[in-house]
Amino acid sequence: MTATLAPPHRAPSAAASDDAELVAHARAGSHAAMTSLHQRYAPMVHAIILTRAPTQDADDLTQDVFLQAMARLDRLDKPAAFGAWIATIARNAARDQRRRKRTAVPLREEQLVAAATAPARIDAERVLAALRRLPESQAEILAMRLVEGLSGPEIAATTGQSHGSVRVALHRGMARLRAMLGHDDEEEAP
Repeated sequence: MTATLAPPHRAPSAAASDDAELVAHARAGSHAAMTSLHQRYAPMVHAIILTRAPTQDADDLTQDVFLQAMARLDRLDKPAAFGAWIATIARNAARDQRRRKRTAVPLREEQLVAAATAPARIDAERVLAALRRLPESQAEILAMRLVEGLSGPEIAATTGQSHGSVRVALHRGMARLRAMLGHDDEEEAP
């Protein structure tokens, strides 16, 4: 069984029934079902973590979230709500990581040189820092779109939100992000 992200046209109710079926199979020990859940929700989990935890920890935390979820799968009361449940685990994991890493680590000289020679990385870090200042709902959806590359319909299917809600959040979030980064439309006009 090969697993892919939900097709863009998939309705949230179809996603919920698919999730319930995948959770049932995963509880029974199906590695294919676990893989499908991971492939479907990893971009969302990664985006949530990126908006709350240090960038360098995002990949490891994403894997930790899935390990926690699979270990606790038998405690999930509503299998159709897997997406919301794993999103909560991701938010909690990022919060816990932030608490553990409150101490600043000084940069080494080679890190400073690498940062100075990588303007795209600096821009990406600047955008990510701005994303982290947005309201959580907008930050998560923008991270899913901008960082993970999910389309609006894929975000809607993954999060269980309506297409309209996702479109509005993307539009408002992008407007706020542009304003925070100083990229107002008036500045770009000749």
